[in-house]
Amino acid sequence: MSIFTEAQSKAILDKVIALSKADETSARLTGSIDGNIRFALNNISTSGVVSDVDLAVQVSFGKRVGVATINEFDDAALERVVRRAEDLAKLAPENPEFMPIIDKQTYKPSPTFSASTAAIDPGFRAKVAADSIAPCREAKLTAAGFLEDGQSFVAFANSKGNFGYQTATNFNYTCTVRTDDGRGSGWVGRDLTDADAFKADADIRIAMRKATESAEAKALEPGKYTVILEPHAAAGLISFMMNFFDARQADEGRSFLSKKGGGNKLGEQVYDPRVNFLADPWDPRAPVMPWDGEGLPREKMPIVENGKVVALNYSRYWAQKQGKRAVGTPGNLLMSGGDKTTAELVKGTQKGILVTRTWYIRMVDPQTVLLTGLTRDGTFYIENGQIKHPIKNFRFNESPVIMLNNIEELGRPVRVAGDESDSVMMIPPMKLRDFTFTSLSDAV
Repeated sequence: MSIFTEAQSKAILDKVIALSKADETSARLTGSIDGNIRFALNNISTSGVVSDVDLAVQVSFGKRVGVATINEFDDAALERVVRRAEDLAKLAPENPEFMPIIDKQTYKPSPTFSASTAAIDPGFRAKVAADSIAPCREAKLTAAGFLEDGQSFVAFANSKGNFGYQTATNFNYTCTVRTDDGRGSGWVGRDLTDADAFKADADIRIAMRKATESAEAKALEPGKYTVILEPHAAAGLISFMMNFFDARQADEGRSFLSKKGGGNKLGEQVYDPRVNFLADPWDPRAPVMPWDGEGLPREKMPIVENGKVVALNYSRYWAQKQGKRAVGTPGNLLMSGGDKTTAELVKGTQKGILVTRTWYIRMVDPQTVLLTGLTRDGTFYIENGQIKHPIKNFRFNESPVIMLNNIEELGRPVRVAGDESDSVMMIPPMKLRDFTFTSLSDAV
């Protein structure tokens, strides 16, 4: 059994803390039951369930820190992992940026658990695969996809009396559909808390339609274009940019948020006034754990308000050094938008390009967050509010900072998976001007 109750977790963690002879001790217990099914070439290829529980123990003697892990929980095993952590701490050099363990905290539970997702069984997974494959086979298209689902728990405690426990579920589905001749490609993805909200036989039609309609792609000259980025396409760029909202990087001159002459751009207008980012672990659309990796409580907090940067991420060490208050690192990113769907944004566009996905994104210049990457799985030319024809994929060179200063219109936010395993985003489709495409790509 890989999902321990709160009482079971606390009993193990209390034993660990009591066994330690170190100055400070903290322990983290995590477990999950993760299911998956994979299909390709219109056939199921693999499926399975992985179940595991791990205990990580961290101790310190002064500024010397040691960490050891184990997945056995009898008394002898618990003593063994504690002693191993202590031995490693005694051998470790002093950490010049050492921070003591956190004091006892209060956590407000967030709605991260869904009974319907936790109840997923092999039959459910097989039906998702069948509902994805059957329509494609009938339409002479080829499907390849992956469903990951799971339930998990996190529990932690330290020698200052802090304790936290919460369960969660996850559900992520992606599917790529190709024409049999390989000239057309479409894609669909869903990241959800509640599996009851998912209908594979309906969502697969999105990828099928894009695959069929993208088969006769025409070349278009690279250059600057008005684009409509679907939420998954925009998320790829925005998640890169958010990695630079670290206060230390900005203060030390290593970020686009570094101010010339020193300091950071906190409080400054960096984006179009319509840009608003919020973190809120209790938002029912995209809930996350109410604490970060260090056990600091997360808060509902604006990050960008009306285009102004109003919050940066301070580690506990950097917050102390700069005289700031450290709060939990955000686990979700909620971007505000309008009410229009992607299709409605297309209808209001005279000339432009619709981008389904961006991928293979790489950093070019961290000082400006200039990124390069490729479009894929359906790129289309828009004229007079309609999709006129598919076009060959592009390589782009674009900064999301510049991109978010070239907004024409924002649509209705959609949930997408973030770039970390436990993060999630709400991102709207975006209509942008002067998006830079630098070359063509023959890949679909």
